[in-house]
Amino acid sequence: MRELNALVLENVRIAENIYSLTFATEEPVPVRCGQFAMLGVNGFPLRRPIAICKAEGNRVTVCYQIKGAGTRTLAETYKPREHISVLLPLGNGFEVGAGQKRVAVVGGGVGIFPLVSVIRAYCAEKEIYAYMGFRSRAAVCMEYELRRGKSLVISTDDGSLGRRGTSVQAFMDEIDKIAPDVVLSCGPVPMLRALKSALSGRGIPAYASLEERMGCGIGACLVCVCDKNDGTHARVCKDGPVFDLSKIVL
Repeated sequence: MRELNALVLENVRIAENIYSLTFATEEPVPVRCGQFAMLGVNGFPLRRPIAICKAEGNRVTVCYQIKGAGTRTLAETYKPREHISVLLPLGNGFEVGAGQKRVAVVGGGVGIFPLVSVIRAYCAEKEIYAYMGFRSRAAVCMEYELRRGKSLVISTDDGSLGRRGTSVQAFMDEIDKIAPDVVLSCGPVPMLRALKSALSGRGIPAYASLEERMGCGIGACLVCVCDKNDGTHARVCKDGPVFDLSKIVL
């Protein structure tokens, strides 16, 4: 993990309340798929944790949703040629084993963004089956990245694009056909809870990247602690954000 003074290259709206921010670091930073960054926003004491979608050399792209004053300031203030303070790379990412050829990625809402990095990392050597859920057509974004895998099924809550329903429902409708060796996921807790329940008893390894509020991003403040099935606790920022789905309490 390093603190960097990065140069903003682009900060553009890509969907309803969704922005893509690309910045350049002074030198390349190795990033694994599923890791995240903590971005400093002027006027706010706490950094914002944001998933890394792409990392190519010294160019890094993160995507975020406007949820409050901090992310709104990030969207409105940080234009090309501005500088931004960044901590990265943070957390433990996704890893796909050598024997896991068929990979299902199941995402919902802003949970699609860390999964974009998974698809980019493994699409050349694995069969990636993507199931992505959005609120509506207006929220759909990065479709061109999601299509890098073998197949993509888009679901929307209102049926305005793709299937009506959730990404978990779409995935479970095809699970026997694609027979995945591993499932990787990210999204809101109700989505992850539904996926965990649906996979119960199937014996398929499944991992989830958790979305939690964070203070420091390095494991010191304990704001992002989650519960595990064995009664222990884990820090999402330091011990995660990726966990074995079967071992966490949702």
